[in-house]
Amino acid sequence: MSATRSRAKPGGMDVLSVLGRSVRPLRERKPPWFKVPPPGGARYRELTELIRSENLHTVCQEAACPNVGECWERGTATFMILGDTCTRRCGFCNVKTGRPTWNDPLEPARVARSVARMGLGHAVITSVDRDDLPDKGASAFVGVIRQIRRQAPGCRVEVLTPDFQGQEMPLAKVIAARPDVFNHNVEVVPRLYPLARRGSRFARSCRVLRLARELGEGELVTKSGLMVGLGESAEELLEAFAALRESGVQVLTVGQYLRPSERHLPVVRYWHPDEFAELERAAYRLGFDHVAAGPLVRSSYHADQHVGWVGSGSPPVAAPTAAGT
Repeated sequence: MSATRSRAKPGGMDVLSVLGRSVRPLRERKPPWFKVPPPGGARYRELTELIRSENLHTVCQEAACPNVGECWERGTATFMILGDTCTRRCGFCNVKTGRPTWNDPLEPARVARSVARMGLGHAVITSVDRDDLPDKGASAFVGVIRQIRRQAPGCRVEVLTPDFQGQEMPLAKVIAARPDVFNHNVEVVPRLYPLARRGSRFARSCRVLRLARELGEGELVTKSGLMVGLGESAEELLEAFAALRESGVQVLTVGQYLRPSERHLPVVRYWHPDEFAELERAAYRLGFDHVAAGPLVRSSYHADQHVGWVGSGSPPVAAPTAAGT
């Protein structure tokens, strides 16, 4: 693999000059708050077989999400459309990268059929980046939204989209299909973009979120998320939170980065659950409608709970656990 295409050394850069020399080894005993039961329950096996039989992809599997067992036992999953090969190579991501060949016009119908069979009340639809397509994959999102409305009319639809390279027409096409939630993750603080998100820009992502809010005309919820653990400071995070609020984002998720392999960026440190709790309080003070922050929080983790009371004017009564529930 060439240096410019490496996740661990993007552009051949000296990663430690950005992250610092004190990074965590890949194979070490993680803090106790990361312990989760291994997947394997009856519901998990059932959904695994269902997804395999429909030839579908889930970000739960492709991104090696630590919550896959819990979420699938709850009967929820995040479907990844447009194949399993991404045109970008983010330093933190476990989804494979390359030249995509996936083109299945029947995929929206199969996803919707699975949503209906699973009896979901809230479905999350995401995708790999497809910079190779003229509309960057927007038509596939529209197709899935329409099919779910037809086959599972009682199900809320959340889309977690790429930035469409900042193009307005693909974004407008998706928003016109009226998903209930529009999610686009900024992932890391702006300083880390050249290292972790080559090919993307923080300001462009904020613009996508702002336009989605405007085009939605108050009929959809806007959402974004970040990871910690790559050497960012609390001050940098709060500045990123503020930028998201200025862009009209209502729901925020914050979780810990976990290194998938030695081919990915190293972890600088593990944030303590108490630090996540403080980030959550600070985000609420900035005016977010709902915030989920915790070591195991991911963008789609308990997504149905993230938006159930948006606009009610007050956060949940229950305090978050270490996993952000």
